[in-house]
Amino acid sequence: MKKVSKLSILTFFLLIISLYMVFLYAPEEKVMGEIQRIFYFHVASAWLSLFAYTVTFISSILYLIKKKRKFDIISQSSAEIGVFFTTFVLISGPLWARPIWNTWWTWDPRLTSSLALWLMFMAYLILRANIPDSPKKFQVASVYAIIAYLDVPIVFFSIRWWRTIHPVVITKKHINLDPQMLQTLIVSTITFTLLYIILLREDLKIKNLNLKLEKLSNEVEEILEKKELEE
Repeated sequence: MKKVSKLSILTFFLLIISLYMVFLYAPEEKVMGEIQRIFYFHVASAWLSLFAYTVTFISSILYLIKKKRKFDIISQSSAEIGVFFTTFVLISGPLWARPIWNTWWTWDPRLTSSLALWLMFMAYLILRANIPDSPKKFQVASVYAIIAYLDVPIVFFSIRWWRTIHPVVITKKHINLDPQMLQTLIVSTITFTLLYIILLREDLKIKNLNLKLEKLSNEVEEILEKKELEE
């Protein structure tokens, strides 16, 4: 039986605490009502997706410098997690927006740049999936990931650079949130970050295991080929 890590146990309990805080501890928003509770999952997922792409960006740079496969594997795994949470952001956003702004979607800067980010990293994963493994592939993927990452600061600063329906909750001078809401958001964000670490760790284990199996399979094939030639 596989031993459960302390990090997994901690994340599980934080998840329970987060759900309690989201639905019972945080007060109901006076204008938006109960639908506003999506905010805690939406923002935490958005933060996590940008964080995941940042890991991909850094790992891609490290691969181009050091040419070590482990950095390429980290880049891919983190991008996969980033795309997953960006998908959640793009789904939860319209669910929140419809009853509040009476629209499922509007082409404002934050939404448009977020969709573009999702499309670029989806293309990154499709590119990786359809090209055979080789140093050239890893190099091209790394360069592409670095270019795609340029959209991350646009997503982050879009609500400050342009007029958008997204509210600016955190500014340089103050935080426009009730203290209980802020506490709930912090706990939710920490929980999602720990979840990212667990997902990344487990995915890296699987990918490294697959690499070892592939290497072993190639070695077996080489041995069999040598025996056939000798016969």
